[in-house]
Amino acid sequence: MALLYRADITPTKLELIDSWLPTRPWYQGLAEPGVQRVAACRFDDPDGEVGVETILVQAGDGPVLHVPLTYRGAPLPGGEPWLVGTTEHSVLGKRWVYDATGDPVYLQALTNAVLTGGGEAEEFVDVDGRQEKRAPAMTLRGSGAPGTAVPTVGPIEQNTDGDPTRITTATVDLTVHRVLGSAAGGGLTLTGVWDGGSPTILAEATLR
Repeated sequence: MALLYRADITPTKLELIDSWLPTRPWYQGLAEPGVQRVAACRFDDPDGEVGVETILVQAGDGPVLHVPLTYRGAPLPGGEPWLVGTTEHSVLGKRWVYDATGDPVYLQALTNAVLTGGGEAEEFVDVDGRQEKRAPAMTLRGSGAPGTAVPTVGPIEQNTDGDPTRITTATVDLTVHRVLGSAAGGGLTLTGVWDGGSPTILAEATLR
């Protein structure tokens, strides 16, 4: 499950994304995008240390963009190329925010979901020490089969930042689609569904 807090975050996640998007080779749009959130949901980190969020955003009437992020309480060793920025969280303190395609916790969660037919984590909000369940704004579903053996993803061997972003490890090749709507999908996939959107392929995984 994903435990969330009612908190003030400075700068906000959307403000960080606004500053980061124009630096990406796959982004085409205004230098100050002014993005709005379309939908979001969480993956579960079994160790409970890293926040893992799939966020979809849109600038004006442009395409929906896929921006998965991870949130950490300390810098990710070797993660500087994927650092989106830092925030101050009124409950958790300083948080390092990463493009999740460079974070091994996200890559493992994504691989698990795709290969086993998994989905998003249950979300609970901490309200005065009491956990209240809330419905996610998006659902995810992998096309694999429950019970499939999932390898440890391991270190990143190559990360090509584009649309799609392609990540290679010793055990799996992962594809994360950024500009959504055109991916056909040729293998095992992760599909997202949200209000106002038809089922859309977000990512793919192929065992090596």
